[in-house]
Amino acid sequence: MPVKTFKPVTPSLRYKSVADFSVLTPKKELPKRPRSLTSSLTKTGGRNQFGKMTVRHIGGGHKRKYRKIDFLRDKVDITATVASIEYDPNRTAYIALVNYADGEKRFILAPLGLNVGDKVVASESADIKPGNVLTLASIPVGTVIHNLELIPGRGGKTARSAGNFAQLMAKEGEYCQVKMPSGEMRLVHNRCRATIGQLSNLEHENIKIGKAGRARWMGIRPTNRGVSMNPIDHPHGGGEGKSSGGGHPRTPWGVPTKGYKTRNNKRTDSFIVKRRK
Repeated sequence: MPVKTFKPVTPSLRYKSVADFSVLTPKKELPKRPRSLTSSLTKTGGRNQFGKMTVRHIGGGHKRKYRKIDFLRDKVDITATVASIEYDPNRTAYIALVNYADGEKRFILAPLGLNVGDKVVASESADIKPGNVLTLASIPVGTVIHNLELIPGRGGKTARSAGNFAQLMAKEGEYCQVKMPSGEMRLVHNRCRATIGQLSNLEHENIKIGKAGRARWMGIRPTNRGVSMNPIDHPHGGGEGKSSGGGHPRTPWGVPTKGYKTRNNKRTDSFIVKRRK
């Protein structure tokens, strides 16, 4: 899917690029879906339940409806037909509306190469083709997968954003070695399920926002640089003239931000075969 660029008739259009959305189902042809597949999405402004701001630079943005995605894919041995490929404002990958043989409709993550009219199924005897779901025990070594479970029956947790994929590298007894999108090698139980294929919207990483206003549409507020602040507000602040901060880069609260390990989960350390680079 190509990226669409613009003639630079304004300064912001000079660098702006957007996805051309040619793979999506045209708006006129979108099928009706049950209202239960979407829900309202309230804005937090980066604040928790006590009104305390816990994430900075969030606020405003366009209204969105949340699309309920079936990460679990628990309708086993029931074939579904892809009714449409759609845009989802809540994620970078595209989504697909599928009609199951028993009449139920659900949204799933759309892998690369999935088209309207294709059949998908969650089954141990399913073909190795994009959109089908199998346990790792039934997937051949070397296969590209996404929406991978880390605990059997809990639903897909990893490899869920645009263009992402994991790869099944080896099988050892009850566990399989999976190469994660980050490059990390991890042991995952062979009863965990995954969807075949690489996720759609491969060119997402090449899209340039082009102007500040487009970030505001997405709910991203302006970020002030630490070196432009006073020492009381940021470790990089202060100095005569335009100083470059001095010392190692760090957050406003003094935590190093480059190469400093913040992972603290000893319970799952034993499942990591090789750390990401």
